[in-house]
Amino acid sequence: MAAFAAKDPDFEQRVRASFARQRFMDTLGITMDRVGPGECVLSMGFRPDLCQQHGYVHAGATTALADSAAGYAAYSLMPAGSSVLTVEYKLNLLAPAAGKRFVARAVVEKPGRTLSVVRSEVAAVADDGSERAVALMQATMMCLADTSDAPALSAGPA
Repeated sequence: MAAFAAKDPDFEQRVRASFARQRFMDTLGITMDRVGPGECVLSMGFRPDLCQQHGYVHAGATTALADSAAGYAAYSLMPAGSSVLTVEYKLNLLAPAAGKRFVARAVVEKPGRTLSVVRSEVAAVADDGSERAVALMQATMMCLADTSDAPALSAGPA
């Protein structure tokens, strides 16, 4: 992985503040373990209420974990005063999501002024600490320049 320099010296505080405003991450129990220029690590513990009918963590929860890690990896390289949105992603589910914990490690592959390509891998962590890959995502993230990352909450579109 190539090393990238953050455009904003306060990127970590900005990224963590944005993550803290994402209430959906609280709902899923996702935490931000690490963020650096062009990389982000998020994790989520196993919970039965996040499972599908076979007892595996639902692909929707796994996808949210991978997508948010990818978004914040890209956001870490964006300038202050910007915001980030997912443009598209491709997700491969490699194995059933069974484990004690799930860790998404995202790295920027190609940063751009407007669009960045990010790889996000999700691993299931067993009781003994061993890991098994369960999902692989390639995502495109968009930088919204001069757009607040903290709009007022509303009941939805009018």
